[in-house]
Amino acid sequence: MSTYTSTLGGERHRFDSLARLLAAASPERSGDRLAGLAASSARERVAARWALAEVPLAAFLTEPVVPYETDDVTRLILDTHDPVAFAPVAGMTVGELREWLLSEAADAEALAAVSPGLTPEMVAAVSKLMGNADLVAVARKVRVVTAFRSTIGLPGRLATRLQPNHPTDDPAGVAAALLDGLLLGSGDAVIGINPATDSPRAVRDLLELLDGVITRYAIPTQSCVLCHVTTSVDLMERGAPVDLVFQSIAGTQAANASFGVTLGLLDEAYEAARGLDRGTVGKNVMYFETGQGSALSADAHHGVDQQTVEARAYAVARRYDPLLVNTVVGFIGPEYLYDGRQILRAALEDHFCGKLLGLPMGLDICYTNHADADDDDVATMLTMLGVAGASFVICTPGGDDIMLNYQSASYHDALYLREVLGLRPAPEFEAWLGSIGLLDERGAIREVTAHPLTDIGRELAA
Repeated sequence: MSTYTSTLGGERHRFDSLARLLAAASPERSGDRLAGLAASSARERVAARWALAEVPLAAFLTEPVVPYETDDVTRLILDTHDPVAFAPVAGMTVGELREWLLSEAADAEALAAVSPGLTPEMVAAVSKLMGNADLVAVARKVRVVTAFRSTIGLPGRLATRLQPNHPTDDPAGVAAALLDGLLLGSGDAVIGINPATDSPRAVRDLLELLDGVITRYAIPTQSCVLCHVTTSVDLMERGAPVDLVFQSIAGTQAANASFGVTLGLLDEAYEAARGLDRGTVGKNVMYFETGQGSALSADAHHGVDQQTVEARAYAVARRYDPLLVNTVVGFIGPEYLYDGRQILRAALEDHFCGKLLGLPMGLDICYTNHADADDDDVATMLTMLGVAGASFVICTPGGDDIMLNYQSASYHDALYLREVLGLRPAPEFEAWLGSIGLLDERGAIREVTAHPLTDIGRELAA
């Protein structure tokens, strides 16, 4: 195991492993402090960044931060590494990679070509040397396009997940939130419900509710009930209308085990969903959610800082060519990301790392009610991630999820972002909105007091 040193202001700093160096170089966050991994001072953090800038990228291929022999995510990362794609940057250090990423030479085509050659630890490392504006500038250049019944990630587009959660999965309550979102132009990424219970019967009822609405109104979108992957596999075998298979994932084998999931199980679900062939314009069938702190909360981080472990989860995601990946960035709580500043930084890091690794990254721009954050932090994050080119954002009625009890972006927030940045919905969804009279002559959402869509609410309430 290598030792890394740096001298700053006459003081010599020593880091006894690559994992320790990465942790010390990370921006301040409460989760790393809780784990005993954070730099002891701002001086040590700067010294770690100087040392990290000199680390050759090739070192990440020979010094895994989690042992190869005991962790299937490490094996996945190293066994699928593409040396041909890596070749253009193979001789670079982390600092040199930063300079290249920010240069004009690193355009969308070059970034797509090098992506399979980058490991999560490499992109996590370079993110630690970048300011917030750097993370926005590079992520904005990356384009990742996926499709099922709508096309996500095209230039000039911003998709949304419509999240009509209800604390008892009451159809009338779900319908009210669903109608609210559709009338405000939300739902082109997915209509996704977090069920109050993971029972197959309850999940199937919600799947059939959403499938009925999508089919009746010919909505070019996809549904997902965010149950455990084993429930999805069981329901697919029983003929349920499953569009996307969902699973929360993390960056170590042990953390994934805490979610009750293995790579083999994800392989099975992926093949089953592909076999249903329910897409119309594409075949991306997986939906993953992640979030900094999940591995630490499961005591499965192996002494690796939470942002690097989070980036490793993206190696799991890209194995399955997903339609959607989002980091639920402030959901785990202030024990891991203390306030709005830390949540913003994590959001920009996650988005940057995910896109650089070739994923269709979106975000649940959110915070829990005991975090030091508010709706102004959501607006700031939403704006910066819109500029950075996020593929989609999650939207809830009024920005308040009454089932999960946390604060997120609202349907109106998505309209704000589309308006100020000149962004539009997914093309198929935009055409549908126009066909049912919800777009005005400028292409903006029309205010309506009555519309045929309101039948959704009346019928389900009855």
